[in-house]
Amino acid sequence: MIKNSLLFICILLYSFNNLQSQSTELARIEYTYIPQANSANVYNRFRATANYPIRINNKGTYLIITGTYKLNRLELEEELIDDDKERLDSFQTIGLELGYTFKMKNDWRFGTNFGFKISSDFEGVGVGRDDFRYTGSVYFIKSYKNMETPKIARFVIGVKYTTPASLNFPLPIINYFKRFHIDWSYAIGTPKSNIKYFLNKKSRIETFVSLDRFYSNLQNNKTFFNKGEATIVAKNVSMFTVMGGLGYEHYFTEHLLLYAYMGYTLSNEIRLRNSNQEDVVTINDSNTLYFRSGIKFKI
Repeated sequence: MIKNSLLFICILLYSFNNLQSQSTELARIEYTYIPQANSANVYNRFRATANYPIRINNKGTYLIITGTYKLNRLELEEELIDDDKERLDSFQTIGLELGYTFKMKNDWRFGTNFGFKISSDFEGVGVGRDDFRYTGSVYFIKSYKNMETPKIARFVIGVKYTTPASLNFPLPIINYFKRFHIDWSYAIGTPKSNIKYFLNKKSRIETFVSLDRFYSNLQNNKTFFNKGEATIVAKNVSMFTVMGGLGYEHYFTEHLLLYAYMGYTLSNEIRLRNSNQEDVVTINDSNTLYFRSGIKFKI
């Protein structure tokens, strides 16, 4: 029962994680560090994203161009399986998405975005077909704001699909946010569920449950030999992590803020997979500490 409930939470978090079109975030630079428990292995990542909105008319219609770059590193100090001769190191992701959003009646807004990503270890020559991933989403947003009080609410519902991916089926998008008091807000759903307390106009703290993940193609398939057993061939690598913890945000200006999160994983899986997305080698599945920090520019 607990395992099924956790899987459902993972699916919801996964589906909404890269939905940029409804965000007020214009740019982000961040660093993530996840030391793997019960081993000397370490995962770390540098990420930079930017959203460029283009106003189509004065009725709230926008095109949004989103660019993403990620450098994921797996510092493996231990053998993956007995007698393995293969090693993993760094994986890069370069993405471009185009979003479109417009206002509807009764404070509803429609949004959609489509794009592609190149995710690879780039150990071969150039970029191959298997390095490409394609993504698309459709969603609706209902907003509420009382100008005479600090109360603000937002509900998002939709669907997202990415291929190839470790979960190869359309995934639900669902999120509800509410600023119910001058000092308090909460969010339930994806990409993060949290309770936030506003210390003052510039600083706030929160408790949260959130997701981190990556997926990459291996251009030169990794082959492993395990004490004379059948040869294992891996074609891609993925990480899927759900964590809970504490976060802090500090606004230097009205639009520029520093954030830092520290937590512990509730589910932590780094795996090698074959062409059918089946697990062939588990790099790590023990829960561990999690650290992430960065700078955002928001409107």
